Amino acid sequence: MTNAFVDPLASRGPSLTELDARAREVFRRIVESYLETGEAVGSRTIARGGMGLSPASIRNTMQDLTDLGLLGAAHASAGRQPTHIGLRLFVDGLLEVGDVGETDRRDIEARLSARGRSFEELLDEASAILSGLAGGAGLVVTPVREAGVKHVEFVALAPDQALAVMVFEDGQVENRLMRHALGLTPSALLEASNFLNARLRGRTLSEAKAEVTAELGQARRDLDAAAARLIEDGLAAWGGDGAERTLIVRGRANLLEGAEAAVDLERVRMLFDDLERKERLIDLLDGVRGAAGVRIFIGAETKLFSLSGSALIAAPYMSGRQKLLGAIGVIGPARLNYARVIPLVDYTARALGRLMED
Repeated sequence: MTNAFVDPLASRGPSLTELDARAREVFRRIVESYLETGEAVGSRTIARGGMGLSPASIRNTMQDLTDLGLLGAAHASAGRQPTHIGLRLFVDGLLEVGDVGETDRRDIEARLSARGRSFEELLDEASAILSGLAGGAGLVVTPVREAGVKHVEFVALAPDQALAVMVFEDGQVENRLMRHALGLTPSALLEASNFLNARLRGRTLSEAKAEVTAELGQARRDLDAAAARLIEDGLAAWGGDGAERTLIVRGRANLLEGAEAAVDLERVRMLFDDLERKERLIDLLDGVRGAAGVRIFIGAETKLFSLSGSALIAAPYMSGRQKLLGAIGVIGPARLNYARVIPLVDYTARALGRLMED
């Protein structure tokens, strides 16, 4: 089955129409061998594959592909491997993507449908599923919280510590531990709670945060100073402008498998650095939320991966009523097994969506 996941938003290099039948076949064999072994491919390896061409003819074709920017080599006499532009052309035009196997389907469905899971635990499991089945690290961006606030309360835990509790209309509860100045009185805690309850109840954080912050500035002189500071710190802790979303990452250890050479280990180190830039990854995955189907990012196509040469395969997950919630995917070296990972990400996103309720 040919690829049904061509990314319409990907940056473009040469097209398949620029390659004749021989060049396409040589290119396909080189990329498939590289994805399987991680090794650069020489002309003799291709010749032994039964193409009926001499190594010299194959070398000439490989040079043409190199001139087009589809192949690269460490030095002139070395074998060739696909560039990121070459991988993009292969994924979009030559990759054959099948369906998810029945065993994988059963595994995904069983693990996601386990009873008694909270919303956060379900997302965590989805990330773990992808890291286990697809290799690489599994990523999930949690949805922007759109439920209104039902109740806010600050509870004293220690002389310099309070627990900020926010209950939402969808039944979810968020707690934040907060440090505060010594001597915060019970009346100040109650005053802070009442101030926020009066202004947040029934509204989303994103709807109310700017207005509440502005009103706090005007009301500060009428509030206990400690209560005003607690309100300000509480709003910062909860976010309200999308900052409450999180990035769940599972399976970092998978990225070390097969990375034995110094250059491979350095790329993994840079990929770990990419994973620590969670805000930038969330921004990248936000683009996936607005797309239909699977999106694929390879290497320098995005600034985030320009150093590590990583690849990200991601898809949006939706509620049962087709409401966009977040994104899920797999990140790893550009040598990912695209034929396996693309349908796994697509199926897991759809299975996750079927379990979500508006």
